[in-house]
Amino acid sequence: MTRTDADEIGPGALSRLTAAVYRYLVLGLFLAAAGLPTLLLWTLLSPEPANVAFFMAALLPVAPALSAALYGQRAWSREPDLSPARPLLRGLRLNLRDTLAWWVPVLALATVLAVNVLFAEGVPGGAPLRPVAFVLLAALAVWSGHLLAVTSFFSFRFRDVLRVAAAECFLSWRTSLGVLAILVVAAATAVAGSEALLLPLGWAFAGLLWLVVRPAVADVTERFTTGG
Repeated sequence: MTRTDADEIGPGALSRLTAAVYRYLVLGLFLAAAGLPTLLLWTLLSPEPANVAFFMAALLPVAPALSAALYGQRAWSREPDLSPARPLLRGLRLNLRDTLAWWVPVLALATVLAVNVLFAEGVPGGAPLRPVAFVLLAALAVWSGHLLAVTSFFSFRFRDVLRVAAAECFLSWRTSLGVLAILVVAAATAVAGSEALLLPLGWAFAGLLWLVVRPAVADVTERFTTGG
């Protein structure tokens, strides 16, 4: 007689709670490992205009890791076993290429906007451009959240990924507000405390992100997939 996934965890509330704690412990370690290179590079860099591109480049592992976290959390709900690392690694492998395809250009554009936000006063006539650059940077961040959700769960053509994510910024506006709120909390945590706090709290931000993007994922499934 074989044991099913549900048998492996057990039907009791305590067993399920223990399994959930174990999953998010693994997720926290996974995200901490992925974010450690970013933190180390940020620690070594000084806050100068010439280093903005390096600060942004250090974020390269972040989107693939978050994509794997989203993929893994949905897999846990469908495959309730005690091997939570397997869906994370599978999500990283499956989504790495598609995620980097939009993440690299986003980081390049974000670099230009960040320079305008942080150092506009150093350029004659640059101060009025700061609010515009800040709004564009916020919009880019929200769009990136939707891009992350789309590439984590769907296999669209690249141009369709961009279009669907842009449409979802308005169609799933609650998700857009949720993504923006998570970014604000993460930024406040880094400013009020330290960037290092983001590593041990990565599992919590990833969990919130999954809750926030679930309605958008359902909407994409219904609107843009066959039989949705």
